Amino acid sequence: MNPSVKIFSGTGSEELAEKIANSYGTPLGKIQIQKFSDGEIQPIFLESIRGDYVFLIQSTFAPGDNIIELLLMIDAAKRASAEKIIVVIPYFGYARQDRKDKPRVAIGAKLIASILEKAGADRVITMDLHAPQIQGFFEMPVDHLDSSAIFIPYIEHLKLKSLTFAAPDVGSTNRVRGIASFFNAEMVICDKHRKRANEIASMVVIGDVTGKDLILIDDIIDTAGTLTKSAALLMEKGAKSVRAFCTHPVLSGKAYENIAGSVLKELVVCDTIPLNKKKIAEFKLENKIKTASVADLFAVALRNAYENRSITNLFIHSKR
Repeated sequence: MNPSVKIFSGTGSEELAEKIANSYGTPLGKIQIQKFSDGEIQPIFLESIRGDYVFLIQSTFAPGDNIIELLLMIDAAKRASAEKIIVVIPYFGYARQDRKDKPRVAIGAKLIASILEKAGADRVITMDLHAPQIQGFFEMPVDHLDSSAIFIPYIEHLKLKSLTFAAPDVGSTNRVRGIASFFNAEMVICDKHRKRANEIASMVVIGDVTGKDLILIDDIIDTAGTLTKSAALLMEKGAKSVRAFCTHPVLSGKAYENIAGSVLKELVVCDTIPLNKKKIAEFKLENKIKTASVADLFAVALRNAYENRSITNLFIHSKR
C-alpha cells in the first residue's frame, strides 16, 4: 500500500498553503499551532500521519517564530512516525548570510540548513535562494524552483517592443541573464556601492537604456531602496519605462512608502511571503503591486517529489 500525502501549513504561509493544496487536489491537513502565554509554540497534528508523506509548508521570514514553528512541526511529524517529511519553504530566510564576508560573522544559511536536518527533515523544496550554492549546505535533497516559470509568461503577455532587462546589482547578473537570453533581449547592470546593509552610497548604470522598456529582476525586495533608486537612475538615463519583478516581497521598513513614491510602472512579486494589505491600502498601491502565485508550480513539485519524478520540466527558461 502506497503512503498517503498529507499537506500541512504553518501560520506564516496559510494562504499560500491553501492554494497549493487546492492545486494538488487535497485538503490541507488538520494541525493546531498552540501558543502558551509566554509565546512558547507547540504544534499538534490533529490527524494520524503514521506512514504518510508529510509536506510542511512554511516560509521562514521574520519573525523568528516562523522558523521555530517549522522545526517543531518537523519534530512532531517525526515522532508521529511519518514516512517522509518534506519541508516546503517558498522563501528561505537567512539566505543572505551565505558566506563569511567579514570577520566574526555567522553563516546563517548554513546554520538553518543544519538545524532543519537535525530536526528530521528528509527533503527541502524551495524557490530562488539568494545564492544557488546554498543547496550545498544541505546533506539531503533540495528541489530549487525558479520564479522565471512564473515571470516569463507574465512578461510575454506585456508584449513590450523595446524590452531590455536590468540587474539591480552585479550579484543578480546570472539570474537576469537567464531570462534575458530566453527573450533574446539585451541586459544592463546597475552597479552599486554600499556603506552598510540597506544603505547605498553610489550607483551607476552599465549599458544603454535610451528609449527602452526596462524590467528589473531580483530575488528579494526588502526596503525597496536599491530597486527604487535603480528605477529612478534608469529613467534619468533615458529609459521609456521601468517595471520590477521580484520573487520574495520581504518589504520591511519604509518599503511600501518607497514603492509608492517611485517611478516604477509596476512591481510584480510572488506570494512566497504574504503582503501587508493594510499598507497597500494606506499607500494606494493596489494598481502598482501585482502578485503572481507560485501555488501551481509548488503543487507540481510536491507531486513529482511524491512520485519520484524529475522537476526539470518546471524550468521554462531551459526549454528554448
